[in-house]
Amino acid sequence: MRLDSLTQTPTRLVVALLAAGAIGGAGVSAVEFAHSHVRAEPAPAVLAAAPGAAIALPDFSSITKRYGPAVVNISVVGATKVADRDEAGAEADGLPDDPFFDFFRRFQQQQQQGGAQGRRARPHAAPMRGEGSGFIVSSDGVILTNAHVVKDAKEVTVKLTDRRELRAKVLGADAKTDIAVLKVEAKDLPVVALGKVADLNVGEWVLAIGSPFGFENTVTAGVVSAKGRALPDDSAVPFIQTDVAVNPGNSGGPLFNARGEVVGINSQIYSRTGGYQGVSFAIPIDLASKIQQQIVAHGKVEHARLGVAVQEVNQTLADSFKLPTPEGALVANVEKGGPAEAAGLESGDVIRRINGQPVVSSADLPANIALAVPGDKVTMEVWRKGDSRQVTATLAPMKAKGTDVAGADAEAGQGRLGLALRPLQPDERAEAGVAGGLLVQDASGAAELAGVQAGDVLLAVNGTPVRSVEQVRAVVGKSDKSVALLVQRGDSKIFVPVHLG
Repeated sequence: MRLDSLTQTPTRLVVALLAAGAIGGAGVSAVEFAHSHVRAEPAPAVLAAAPGAAIALPDFSSITKRYGPAVVNISVVGATKVADRDEAGAEADGLPDDPFFDFFRRFQQQQQQGGAQGRRARPHAAPMRGEGSGFIVSSDGVILTNAHVVKDAKEVTVKLTDRRELRAKVLGADAKTDIAVLKVEAKDLPVVALGKVADLNVGEWVLAIGSPFGFENTVTAGVVSAKGRALPDDSAVPFIQTDVAVNPGNSGGPLFNARGEVVGINSQIYSRTGGYQGVSFAIPIDLASKIQQQIVAHGKVEHARLGVAVQEVNQTLADSFKLPTPEGALVANVEKGGPAEAAGLESGDVIRRINGQPVVSSADLPANIALAVPGDKVTMEVWRKGDSRQVTATLAPMKAKGTDVAGADAEAGQGRLGLALRPLQPDERAEAGVAGGLLVQDASGAAELAGVQAGDVLLAVNGTPVRSVEQVRAVVGKSDKSVALLVQRGDSKIFVPVHLG
């Protein structure tokens, strides 16, 4: 993206989760991350001090001087289909309704000028240019960046701080984690040192180096805002959230801790305008290293799957399942023939720990699975009908779609349950693919407010499969504050919490 194009005004302002660096629309590809064994020189750490006492800040200049030469600018050239614009500057096909649209498409829309003004034309091939950042992890020329920076690129050029420009080859890419690895033919290159995300604390100082808006070797600093952030992009990456100034062009660049170790790869920003808003996200270096190892060993990336659809546990669901706190991943559906079914997991189970690590949010489960490979065994602590038990599953390779995090858009209502139910006819059971359940003929009161609709199939109440209206009345009659209804709509299943008042 040329700097003169920065003066263009976006066609409209929307809240968008944007990839932080494919200026001009470089696409997503997964990159291999080579784990460096270089040790970082200790820099002055942030010290806890009594009120009024002096605090030593990190020596950012020292980190930049030593590891800045290992940060590179990446430029890509490719081809993409574009459409001409009319006089209002709108694309012929319009913008998507979903606010979480793809970053590089947005910037293409800003740059596409089309042919004659005031008329529409068929999509045509046009040059695509983009810029991003990366960093060297091996002295023989292995470079880590984001997959979206090099997606669909025909040519990839790496520019070093000594102004050398080298043609790069994409060794591998993984769109799911947005990791990609490049290789340039060179020797004795400067490299970064790698740290551990486990040692990174919320509130700790961090430093980013990259090429925002094409301005090479730009240094920005901030603090870690949160760890293990899940984003609505189906990536299952436990992002590091920071307030470091990250903008388009920073994507793929390193996030350093106060000791000069890389702990993340700057990847996405949350923005209303496409620019810095104080909320940026980095991919943990541990996950990137796992992806790198697979690409080096096999030339491709295989993600593991447990075979469950999970959703968040809110207070109403916690009350329904008699959980002490609203924590864990609630199993809404178990894949037939999958690892979870083989291990004995059931719909209505709440996974509270995996491999000894607590599962506080439902996003913690896919984040842990993302660090595993097919064939790994995972041990889970599961809450079922008021008791804890241990379940061990052997993970399988991921299919086209991985572990889903289902979100209940339900709101709690007041009063009675408010469902008119009847048994399913044999043909209806066959069409729905269920052995039991009751058809919702009408929904009112608390159930309607919670989001239950006529035509839904009620499969279970508080984890107990239902086969008759009388059974539902009995379970609801014994419930105190709320019930959790397992509802199937189409091919999707989800637990809907209903507050009974």
